[in-house]
Amino acid sequence: MIKQVNIVSSSHLVSARSAELSEFEFGLIVVHNAFSRWMVRCMSAAGEKNLTPMEVSLVHHVNHRGRKKKLADICFVLNIEDTHVVSYALKKLVKMGYVVSEKVGKEVFFATSDAGEALCERYRQVREQCLIEALVESGTPNEEIGRTAQLLRVLSGLYDQAARAGASL
Repeated sequence: MIKQVNIVSSSHLVSARSAELSEFEFGLIVVHNAFSRWMVRCMSAAGEKNLTPMEVSLVHHVNHRGRKKKLADICFVLNIEDTHVVSYALKKLVKMGYVVSEKVGKEVFFATSDAGEALCERYRQVREQCLIEALVESGTPNEEIGRTAQLLRVLSGLYDQAARAGASL
């Protein structure tokens, strides 16, 4: 019988109670970096070479469902604690012409401009051609991806709870 080797980035953090969590965390680091690189390169292929992964995420989220969104709601949905980072990125997207802002009372709402919507559509086309095609060819079942997404949401809640507990120490 071959012993399974856990691939981890920080062996000093491996717990006897869950070596798998350390392996998951290493996988999360690697996939985060790969996904960030993908977003930037996909956006570049879509015609915009000057966006960071955060800005790519934001233009897509602001475009989501065609509804205006408040800064606090954007941060909440994307689980971003530092509103200053999001605010700065949104200002950049406004300056670039992909997002528009509108003040209603004390609140500022953000929406994609026509140029922002067109950019998101070009990104979608590149994603379909490069990523979805590769996914289909890999034979990875959509159901497995769905279960993994559900697990990530569960683990996100656990990490959030652990972060609150850590902040109180």
